[in-house]
Amino acid sequence: MRIHYLQHVPFEGLGNIENWALAKGHRISDTQLYNNDPLPEPEEFDWLIVMGGPMNIYEEDKFSWLAREKTFIKDAIDAGKIVLGVCLGAQLIASVLGAKIHTNQYPEIGWFDVRLTDAASRSSVFRRLPKRFTVFHWHGDTFDLPPGAAGIAESDTCRNQAFEYGGRVIGLQFHLDTTLESIRRLVEYCGDELVREYVQSERELLADHREHLAHLCRYSEMLLDEIEDEYGV
Repeated sequence: MRIHYLQHVPFEGLGNIENWALAKGHRISDTQLYNNDPLPEPEEFDWLIVMGGPMNIYEEDKFSWLAREKTFIKDAIDAGKIVLGVCLGAQLIASVLGAKIHTNQYPEIGWFDVRLTDAASRSSVFRRLPKRFTVFHWHGDTFDLPPGAAGIAESDTCRNQAFEYGGRVIGLQFHLDTTLESIRRLVEYCGDELVREYVQSERELLADHREHLAHLCRYSEMLLDEIEDEYGV
């Protein structure tokens, strides 16, 4: 398949998703929005992945490319593409589908559990994941569910952690893409955010999380495999 991803900052790439795609022999292309790269035509890709970033979806005055990105995401959804959003990417997808994006009661940064909802067991994409598992978080905003979307996961401090819309469109507020290197880069560039409740310290973030990281990689592969098997071309 032809996978195209949208990157908002140099320090948040595909992580585990890239490793999976390369192992599968998929073709990867990207748009670096922070460099004002041009966006492709819908017929040039099969799967769109919208990555995270420290900006908010409503900061179009600071990041002028946000407006055209939202239009591009909506066009990809309307064209029937597979669309997967991670963190900021999930918020952007939820927004173009008509949902409200707002500040969460608490920022969530660190290693915290998510729980799957009953809807996840009916999803061909999420049904293989554990009912409860530990993932990596780094977000202050959150999304309401878009009209017609199924809520797939939740956490103690964030009601909506994942959604599925029309099968082919998936949003993850949490990260399965995270690697140790990506955590190090987030701490380097966004370490000033590590100051509030439900925010782990730099030491906690960079502790020995080999087991958690291995699980993230496995869960990422499971989810991506199911998306590919169900909707791949």
